[in-house]
Amino acid sequence: MSLAFLFPGQGSQAVGMGRDLADAFGSAREVFQEVDDALGQKLAQLMRDGPEEQLTLTENAQPALMAVSLAVMRTLERDFGVAIDRAAFVAGHSLGEYSALAASGAISLTDTARLLKLRGQAMQRAVPVGEGAMASLIGPKSDVALAEEAAKAGAAVGVCVVANDNNAGNVVISGAKAAVDLAIEKAKELGARAILLNVSAPFHCPLMQPAADEMAAALAAATILAPRAPLVANVTAQPTLDPEAIRRMLIEQVTGRVRWRESMLWLAGAGGVTRFAEAGAGKVLSGMVKRIAPDAEATPLNTPADLEAFAKSL
Repeated sequence: MSLAFLFPGQGSQAVGMGRDLADAFGSAREVFQEVDDALGQKLAQLMRDGPEEQLTLTENAQPALMAVSLAVMRTLERDFGVAIDRAAFVAGHSLGEYSALAASGAISLTDTARLLKLRGQAMQRAVPVGEGAMASLIGPKSDVALAEEAAKAGAAVGVCVVANDNNAGNVVISGAKAAVDLAIEKAKELGARAILLNVSAPFHCPLMQPAADEMAAALAAATILAPRAPLVANVTAQPTLDPEAIRRMLIEQVTGRVRWRESMLWLAGAGGVTRFAEAGAGKVLSGMVKRIAPDAEATPLNTPADLEAFAKSL
């Protein structure tokens, strides 16, 4: 059995996430305290009690999701003896790439929390609220080719690109509001369903270049080591252990496409992965794995019982 750990991205957050872990394990409480200390913020309290609209803010959701993922991983290692080294690879969806790097020892927990806080703020600053949009193209006909055709139609009036190639039947486009609206009409003509997403900015498109510039400056000053398990990167869908390549790809990722479908196909194919464990909040990525690589096993690790059962199964 070859194992990969996956780390969720924005959209998986929910008030109460991580509460069961914190109540059950000192290892998890320790992670939440370290993140609070790094940010000078009571993020753990916000995660536990809300309000939801504050937790959903990009600058809070990003470090909060990372904190839950790292609480899962530290608890697995300290309390169940399951280290990141058991994995052949790690991968994370968008901000989850930072969680993967923190879990694999490439970036310290403190630095990761601060980088994600800045990333959230920089993404919000890059485009005034209301000027950008994202839409999910869903349904049997919604593949990346259809999404690219729809985005091309939208690009006639502004920036519009494929932002997330999640899986066949779930592709996200991003860009200027008018361009995305036009792309939605084209997608419907082509037989897809299209839903505007409730997001505060058009992530993973060229309009995010100001945020990429801010992250370039911050990442230039950050210490990045070789991860303990190879990272399959969002922008290449290929594995790497090279710290400088990782630094470069984290910058490219701000404006670039999240190639999740391709990443999972590589892992389940050339990577030889037969089991995926989703460390953190929710089970979105586990669902995607089952649609992309139906022969692989995908397990969400959310609760103390999940962690215990997973550790026993190894």
